Amino acid sequence: MRGIKIIFWILWRVWFYVVMAIPILIMFPFLVASILTESGYPYFFKMARIWSKVILFGMGFYYRIDKGQQLDKDKSYMIVANHTSMVDIMLMLVVINKPFVFVGKKELSKIPLFGFFYKRTCILVDRTSSRSKHSVFERAQKRIDQGLSICIFPEGGVPDDESILLDHFKDGAFRLAIEHQLPIVPIAFGDNKKRYSYTVFSGSPGLLRVKILPFIETEGKTLADKNSIKVQSWKKIHEQLVEFEKKIK
Repeated sequence: MRGIKIIFWILWRVWFYVVMAIPILIMFPFLVASILTESGYPYFFKMARIWSKVILFGMGFYYRIDKGQQLDKDKSYMIVANHTSMVDIMLMLVVINKPFVFVGKKELSKIPLFGFFYKRTCILVDRTSSRSKHSVFERAQKRIDQGLSICIFPEGGVPDDESILLDHFKDGAFRLAIEHQLPIVPIAFGDNKKRYSYTVFSGSPGLLRVKILPFIETEGKTLADKNSIKVQSWKKIHEQLVEFEKKIK
C-alpha cells in the first residue's frame, strides 16, 4: 500500500507542473502582450486567476471561502496570509478578485515558464540584500499609485518544521502598510499544508478552507505602532488556524 501511495505522490507532483504549464502555453501570446506595459497588468491579473482555477481544479482541489469583510474596489490594501504551500499563490489569486501584486522571493523566478512571468509581474526581494529590501518600498509605492494592492506572506518563507502552525512574522508587510496607510487584510488558509506541502511524499486532493478576517486599519498609525499591528495580525490568523484544526478533529 505504501508503494502505491509513493507512486501516486510522484505522479501527482509531476502532474502539478504539467497542469501549471498547460494554461500558460495556451494563453502565452495574451500573457506576454499584457506585461508589455504596466497598464496591462489588470488583464494579466484576470488571466492569472483563470490559470489558478485551472491548476486547483486539475489537482483535485476545491475551495470554500468565508469572505467576511468585502474589499473596496477603489482602495488599495496590504494582504497577508500564512504560507505553507506552493498552492498558496494560486488560492490567493482565486480568493482576491481585486488586482494585487505579490512581493516574493526571487528564487521562484527560476521555475521554468512560471518564472518568466513571475519576475516580470511581482516585486522580487533578495532576502540576503538590504539594498533589495529597500527597493521593495519604492516599487510597492509605484504599484499602489497605480491603484493596486500588495500581497505579502509575512512569515518570510515556509518553515522547514511542518509542525509549526504559524511562524513569526517579519516587519516588511506592516512597515509598508503603515507608511502607505493601507488597511491590512489578514487571511487564513486552513488546509494548504495538509493538501500540498513541500514534503514530496504527502498530500491529497480535497477541500481548501479560506477565511478573510476583519481588516486592521493603519490610518493615523506610525512606525511606532508597527509591532503591535504585526502581533495583532499574527494573532488573528493564528486563532483562525487553531479553529480550522479543531474542526478537523
